[in-house]
Amino acid sequence: MAAFFSFSSSLLPPSKPFFSSSPLNSQSIPFRKTPFLSPTTPLAALTSTAEAPPAIATFWEWLSERGVISGKTPVRPGMGAEGLGLVARRDIGRNEVVLEVPKKLWINPESVAGSEIGGICGGLKPWISVALFLIREKSKKERSDLKAYLDVLPETTDSTIFWSEKELVELQGTQLLSTTTGVKQYLQREFQRVEEEILEPNSQLFPSPVTLEDFTWAFGILRSRAFSRLRGENLVLIPLADLVNHSPDITTEDYAYEIKGGGLFSRDLLFSLRSPVSVKAGEQVLIQYDLNKSNAELALDYGFIESKADRNVYTLTLQISESDQFAGDKLDIAETNGLGETAEFDIILGYPLPAKLLPYLRLVALGGTDAFLLESIFSNTIWGHLELPVSRANEELVCRVVRDACKTALSGYQTTIEEDEKLMEGEGLSARLGIAVGVRAGEKKVLQQIDEFFKQREEELDEIEYYQERRLKDLGLVGEQGDIIFWE
Repeated sequence: MAAFFSFSSSLLPPSKPFFSSSPLNSQSIPFRKTPFLSPTTPLAALTSTAEAPPAIATFWEWLSERGVISGKTPVRPGMGAEGLGLVARRDIGRNEVVLEVPKKLWINPESVAGSEIGGICGGLKPWISVALFLIREKSKKERSDLKAYLDVLPETTDSTIFWSEKELVELQGTQLLSTTTGVKQYLQREFQRVEEEILEPNSQLFPSPVTLEDFTWAFGILRSRAFSRLRGENLVLIPLADLVNHSPDITTEDYAYEIKGGGLFSRDLLFSLRSPVSVKAGEQVLIQYDLNKSNAELALDYGFIESKADRNVYTLTLQISESDQFAGDKLDIAETNGLGETAEFDIILGYPLPAKLLPYLRLVALGGTDAFLLESIFSNTIWGHLELPVSRANEELVCRVVRDACKTALSGYQTTIEEDEKLMEGEGLSARLGIAVGVRAGEKKVLQQIDEFFKQREEELDEIEYYQERRLKDLGLVGEQGDIIFWE
């Protein structure tokens, strides 16, 4: 029998838009940056704006001239282990507002609409219009009002979209590699379309030719720095606020930022950033980017990963085959229960399997003498039956196919978990190699966890109670010892 499902090799289908009129994606929050400073710059180098590189000092002056910061502002730019961020100038209390940025400094689709290129960006996806705006402002050099801000933006990050082919080899076998490849292909397709329809016919609006590298840079900036899920704002860059770094130790679900009214009669909107925890003077103000992102998503969006086990996720993609003679009936059942012809399940290291995974597996594998459950008489109850083992043949097929898929997936990696862990224990790992090793080790651990679950399931097949036995019990036809009762 052909395999009735596959393990997804990507976290997001390459064809799925990465930005739309909705938030960047369902889990996007701000960004983690790679400091624009060189790796040789000491972490303690930025102890005040007076000691900061010229770009930071100029940026701080630019903010001061626009009334965003003053001598009373409780934070300043500074360096810490997390990189360039916001450092407390005094002790800051939990949930205390640390800065407010007026709407006039925000960069969003509305800003683009009011700019010189607004007329040619009206029909574009919001993220593309903002990307083109960033590229144009950056190419204007001295003439851009945003120069001070643009000069502090990094030229690259450790996001996997910026990795070289040699660096990407370290991700061989991972879902992150396939996702990264899909993103890069998506960017190339979008750029080609924009180049033909927007850039070439309106070249006079751009000081210099726009390249795919420029387009990728802007995408990376938005992916890592844009705020979303704000009142009326699905995609917005907030200068200064986007310096705030991420902390894995902050586990609150509450967002540390919001849009609120300011000024007379609250007519002016402000982006307000709070510290979710108390901070001592000299420490960085940090927030939680998103508790739900996997390490692969963190690596793709921000260019870092965490050591927490539950950040390691592997996505299983299951599908009802079109060639299945019961495909129509199975699809109806799946859709009735909130699933579809294809269903993705995120398996998290150290966590139980998703509740709907086993029922869906049993549904896809259903056939032979078990197909009677697909009859209309069971339409309202079949999912309840699928939540429990259907038959030995069905459960055995599920276990065998899942385990075979796990072995196939594990064979695609170049290293073992033990080899990866030895690398992580050593010294001298570059940031990007550390990400690659951490992601591939995490994926393999999840695959082993899945395999171990179904291996144990296989060993218990003779002890499991199946549908027919449960049905006989319901009818009172099975005795206390499991023997079938006969009578005339």
